[in-house]
Amino acid sequence: MLGRRKLLATMMASTVASSVPLWGARNAWARGDSYQAFLQGVRQQALAEDVPSDVLKAALALTAQPNQEVLRLDRHQPEFTMTWAQYRQRVITSSRIEQGRQVYQRVKGTLSPLGARFGSDESSVMGIWGLESGFGATQGRFNVIDALATLAYDGRRAAFFRSELLKALHILGQRAIDPARMMGSYAGAMGQPQFMPSAYLRYGADGDGDGKCDIWTSEADVFASIAHYLGRSGWQRGEPWGEEVTVPLGVHGQFQQIAATKSRHAAVHPVGTWVALGVRPVQSSRFLAPQAEGSLLQPDGPGGQAFLVYRNFRAIRAYNPSDYYALAVGILGDYITR
Repeated sequence: MLGRRKLLATMMASTVASSVPLWGARNAWARGDSYQAFLQGVRQQALAEDVPSDVLKAALALTAQPNQEVLRLDRHQPEFTMTWAQYRQRVITSSRIEQGRQVYQRVKGTLSPLGARFGSDESSVMGIWGLESGFGATQGRFNVIDALATLAYDGRRAAFFRSELLKALHILGQRAIDPARMMGSYAGAMGQPQFMPSAYLRYGADGDGDGKCDIWTSEADVFASIAHYLGRSGWQRGEPWGEEVTVPLGVHGQFQQIAATKSRHAAVHPVGTWVALGVRPVQSSRFLAPQAEGSLLQPDGPGGQAFLVYRNFRAIRAYNPSDYYALAVGILGDYITR
């Protein structure tokens, strides 16, 4: 859940902190405001920002009181740690790969030109689509306005969610979707790509030419929006995201200095430097990008899987800032499209 957000990111390997209510000055519940008074304030602000009144009436009618299931999920996220090996086993399954291959054969005629138009490649779009919503099958069961209003009123990050709520109302004002059909996660991540409203406004794209961006039901708009997100995040068409490699053990401690378990700590060197140190690609006799620069990533530490990751890896991380997620997107997309 980019969203972006999201939220498949809560499945990530990093430790997810337990939710502790932190009541800020903008938290309406903490100030003692009633929910109806809070909604009236939102309505007045949205009207001042030129959201149509009929849209506001229909949207705010969908939330009469704070959604207790949203609050429960927000406050009781489990605290856990997952290794890369465990995460990969969970999300890159044979059934998901096979489903992705079948879906790809159906949609590639639509996807390919949109990827080229917006500056991404098919594999990355398929990987993100598969992880975010199971290729469109699981988009979330919460009305976005109800969820965001609940969290803006009585949540840990009230100011953030109020901002997202207002952005969601602006989206409804564009008439791209009816308020009752704006579905997503409990945290407001929307549609098949699981965009937060802010991501939708920045990256949402019209792929089918109808003048709207419908990331809930239009696959062309979903592909265009994901490809636009990646393209704007620095994706380089035709370049790999990375590749699995083997790392020699006991090379005078060199890899303790230049390999990393997290990409943000990883040094960047030309592929030739890695070759000189004995790093070798697993899938072929030569590297996919021999002239590129990359970082050596060992998410489970020495002895675990190792990857040489390139600049397109960082573009995937812009969508969801997790190394596990970015690796999974790259690997799943490659399995599906190659």
